[in-house]
Amino acid sequence: CLVAATMSCKSKVAPSVDFDHSCSDSVEYLTLNFGPFETVHRWRRLPPCDEFVGARRSKHTVVAYRDAIYVFGGDNGKNMLNDLLRFDVKDCSWCRAFTTGTPPAPRYHHSAVVYGSSMFVFGGYTGDIYSNSNLKNKNDLFEYKFATGQWTEWKVEGRLVARSAHGATVYNDKLWIFAGYDGNARLNDMWTISLQDREQAYWEEIEQSGEIPPSCCNFPVAVCQDKMFVFSGQSGAKITNNLFQFEFKGHIWTRIPTEHLLRGSPPPPQRRYGHTMVAFDRHLYVFGGAADNTLPNELHCYDVDSQTWEVIQPSTDSEMPSGRLFHAAAVIHDAMYIFGGTVDNNVRSGEMYRFQFSCYPKCTLHEDYGKLWENRQFCDVEFTLGEREEKVLGHIAIVTARCKWLRKKILQARDRQKQKSKLECNEESDESGSGSQKDSSGRSSRVPPLLEVSIREADAQPFEVLMQFLYTDKIQYPRRGHVQDVLLIMDVYKLALSFKLSRLEQLCVQYIEASVDLQNVLSVCENANKLQLDQLKEHCLNFVVKESHFNQVIMTKEFEHLSTQLIVEIVRRKQQPPPRVYSDQPVDIGTSLVQDMKACLEGAGHEFCDIILLLDGHPRPAHKAILAARSSYFEAMFRSFMPEDGQVNISIGEMVPSTQAFESMLRYIYYGDVNMPPEDSLYLFAAPYYYGFSNNRLQAYCKQNLEMNVTVENVLQILEAADKTQALDMKKHCLHIIVHQFTKVSKLPNLRSLSQPLLLDIIDSLASHISDKQCTEMSSDI
Repeated sequence: CLVAATMSCKSKVAPSVDFDHSCSDSVEYLTLNFGPFETVHRWRRLPPCDEFVGARRSKHTVVAYRDAIYVFGGDNGKNMLNDLLRFDVKDCSWCRAFTTGTPPAPRYHHSAVVYGSSMFVFGGYTGDIYSNSNLKNKNDLFEYKFATGQWTEWKVEGRLVARSAHGATVYNDKLWIFAGYDGNARLNDMWTISLQDREQAYWEEIEQSGEIPPSCCNFPVAVCQDKMFVFSGQSGAKITNNLFQFEFKGHIWTRIPTEHLLRGSPPPPQRRYGHTMVAFDRHLYVFGGAADNTLPNELHCYDVDSQTWEVIQPSTDSEMPSGRLFHAAAVIHDAMYIFGGTVDNNVRSGEMYRFQFSCYPKCTLHEDYGKLWENRQFCDVEFTLGEREEKVLGHIAIVTARCKWLRKKILQARDRQKQKSKLECNEESDESGSGSQKDSSGRSSRVPPLLEVSIREADAQPFEVLMQFLYTDKIQYPRRGHVQDVLLIMDVYKLALSFKLSRLEQLCVQYIEASVDLQNVLSVCENANKLQLDQLKEHCLNFVVKESHFNQVIMTKEFEHLSTQLIVEIVRRKQQPPPRVYSDQPVDIGTSLVQDMKACLEGAGHEFCDIILLLDGHPRPAHKAILAARSSYFEAMFRSFMPEDGQVNISIGEMVPSTQAFESMLRYIYYGDVNMPPEDSLYLFAAPYYYGFSNNRLQAYCKQNLEMNVTVENVLQILEAADKTQALDMKKHCLHIIVHQFTKVSKLPNLRSLSQPLLLDIIDSLASHISDKQCTEMSSDI
């Protein structure tokens, strides 16, 4: 879970170097012309709110404005509150915020948002909880101006139902209110109001479409990438752990699928209510709440781009908050602040916690290969599919790395092509120039013919879905539940079985099983029977004979036209259900894109190499399509011309990297690996600029690797690399360590192999930093 480089992040650059920090001159940290990145997730417990400032509470709201957290309302276990507290995040101090005017009545389960330089408080539950009198929901709207402390109530027209425990957010100058509880029932309506002009403001109901979440309350909302997200909550229907997204432009809801989450990958959080969810960069962070009578304290992270969940592993020195519900959270800069809530034994909390986001640029490996598939550039194989002989292009390097069945087909086709070439050898020699083009500069650019591979057992549409999986490790799920789309994935599943792609098999099964419903179950069952997909057929038969489904299914017209064999099977299964078979055998989920591309680089793809990279005269075979997918430098080179001898000299600017560093760069290109020795990081620091990678993820890791891993043992190697790459600040950093750890460094064997100029630099640094007294002590030791 990492963040883009454009975000402003608080630096954490303390190197793991064992030297005396009491020295008069402090360490000069790296200034390698690159924004700082936080390297770990970390929780910190901040000063709690003192009782004389404000009561411990839950069901309150917090908002972030500039460098402060503002807490409003809630209840302390006995009374509802309407005080406004302020926590300064810079000096970690609490105070009561200055207010004037009439504040909202004491309340809880209200909402609060920030727009411009004001906080807006809407709705909630008011009354006397101690005497249980005058309890009612509200639909009033108050504005608090941070600059003046003035409270003002907005008198607004509209028929918005009074509510509490709803969701609220600001987008496009409007306040958006969704769902909640009106005192009698849970809601799932949506309303909006413009916050630009109080005099012209009115409530407007939004007509929603798509997969609208069920009526619910006590859920959080968060806005990320121009969409609003809703996760779990208390629902009148079955409580689920579904995540929904709402597109503001089209007012369309979509349930985020989880069918692509294979066994073994982190599942979504448990269903829950009273939790918080905040957005930071491309991620949603879910914390706390009540989950099936427990109060978990794991922090769950959802990546909006990859649609995957993970449980955050905080640093070992973190001060973790206990589980809680009805707390509140807000984000300031690169940190999340959590305040209050109800903890064990129904106790209200006055604690404040800060969670530091770890923020690296995301891995673009799957996206880069996906774009290569979509653009169809540098294709070198053409698949001829089915009886209609439809054509689909691809890249040998990726296809052979991911699928052994297709690899065998490609090798057979290549052997046939070689035999054909031998037979036409004489003709080829007469027309030696026919296979080449020349670019604008007159250089030869060889364009080898496409390798033709025939696959009669596959049609183009399901094969293209399969190819998309080979390049991205996922499939673009069609409309959930639509019969034709489900049947398409069944065809893909049939191919996955034939091609022995276990990972794709699991994805297809999960999608199909999640998509089976009363409208399509018979069509899916019949198709599964036809394709001999026994696992899916079993799922459909069990679905049909469920008590709540059976009568509805057999009354449909589709049932009348079902084959006699299937009707008999359904009737017999209803009369005598087969015993359930439980298997504890582990499910084979196959290999991932990362694993396959790693194996490709390490030798499995050697026979399909089509380009030679020359590092200081030494050849390193590689794959043109992979290099072009991951590097705009190679993509532009191969698009404009192909070197006649198929060889490319490798450098990073004017510097030739070490062999070890070059291998580290290839690992990053092929499968996104960023683990490398610190000295490699120095060589590769400028590589993202020179080779045009999709983002500066590699550079961020290089910087963190250098800052955190310069030790006495490797400082001389990094000094040499810094000198060679002219990284003067890193060189200065290494010299500083050498000076303060010279007793240990002097015993290293590779000190004697340093060049004369570097040895002189060390002597000069020692002379500049060691006092006369220290010189006397050193000479006496000698």
